[in-house]
Amino acid sequence: MFVAASNSVMTQVPTSGQAERGLPAATAAASPVEPLAESGGKPHDNSFVIGNDDRLAINVWKEPDLTRTIPVRSDGKISLPLVGELQATGRTPLQLEKAIEVKLLTFITDPEVTVIVEQINSQKFNILGQVTKPGSYSLASATTILDAIAAAGGFRDFAKQKSVYILRQNASGGETRIALNFKDVIKGKNPQQNIKLQPGDTIVVP
Repeated sequence: MFVAASNSVMTQVPTSGQAERGLPAATAAASPVEPLAESGGKPHDNSFVIGNDDRLAINVWKEPDLTRTIPVRSDGKISLPLVGELQATGRTPLQLEKAIEVKLLTFITDPEVTVIVEQINSQKFNILGQVTKPGSYSLASATTILDAIAAAGGFRDFAKQKSVYILRQNASGGETRIALNFKDVIKGKNPQQNIKLQPGDTIVVP
């Protein structure tokens, strides 16, 4: 029983016309993932916790009627034949596998269940201020600040492109502010400012 989840990101260099309009050409797309493989074992990434809207591939060995790909509902539950409703949010894939197996014991002798996280939609970031479409977005749609700005439709006319910043919660419970000068970054200056996003990050475009 194992878990694999991945997102691939393709980033293009913006043209001068795009830069003038403040619309980064960075784009991101989620791609199908290859399951992790390990000879002779069934590895688990037991650090990942399933969340609402994540898409799960559930396989019950030798039971094709019970094998399917389903999203986690907004109430944190999934529904399967014979199993009924089951809490998925807050559990690791391994914990969910065990919970499904317990439910199936009434109907199947020694059931073997595999849960794979096919797409992570529960991990989100926020983008606020002078962008076309401010709001909350899945990390599956963007991995860097430039990707996030592109996902939000680019800047509005009066955005202060040199003063973008990201607010990130730190381990002590405080908040760290990370600056990004968009105009410098798209010119190839200070590319390290285009950092990778983390769940819960908030991008502010003044």
